[in-house]
Amino acid sequence: MSDADGRVGTRRLLMAAPLVFFALIAALLGWRLWSGGDPSIVPSALVGRKAPALVLPPLEGLKRADGASSPGLTQFLIGDGTPVVVNFWASWCGPCRIEHPQLMRLAQEGRIRLLGVNYKDVAENARRFLGQLGDPFVAVGVDRDGATAVNWGVYGVPETFIVDGAGIIRYRHVGPLTEEALRGAFGAELAKLAR
Repeated sequence: MSDADGRVGTRRLLMAAPLVFFALIAALLGWRLWSGGDPSIVPSALVGRKAPALVLPPLEGLKRADGASSPGLTQFLIGDGTPVVVNFWASWCGPCRIEHPQLMRLAQEGRIRLLGVNYKDVAENARRFLGQLGDPFVAVGVDRDGATAVNWGVYGVPETFIVDGAGIIRYRHVGPLTEEALRGAFGAELAKLAR
């Protein structure tokens, strides 16, 4: 083998390396995409830990069915012995509209308290959203700057957390709640706490 043949072989190998690397990455991503995993299950460092503080002002102008102002979120709503579902939502969020019937159903069943965190929204739009679709929440706090969402590890709305009576996060659901989620892992975790 001549020196020139060795250089040609090395050059071909170097030219093929990026294609081989790309093929390996594509295969790995394809395997992960079609491996049957649930995309709503995103690992969270908070599951199994005490829920971060959830003290937020009320949604301005939001009224309860009895005409009283709807409260904001206080430290006393989590960890008081009663499990809660904490839902991060916004009026501008299309998937939030999709999941809303499931939240209304949970509220009507009365098995668990629902707390709403209105994320980076305009108060008038948020009130209109709840006025049109119904208000499933016992309290709604406003996270104007998104700091609370960051503390909870929220990637984007909607995200929903199940918190036990001791204030420990037991489950995190990313994306809209669906009937399948309520029949699946989310519903199973909820059933454990809502006895």
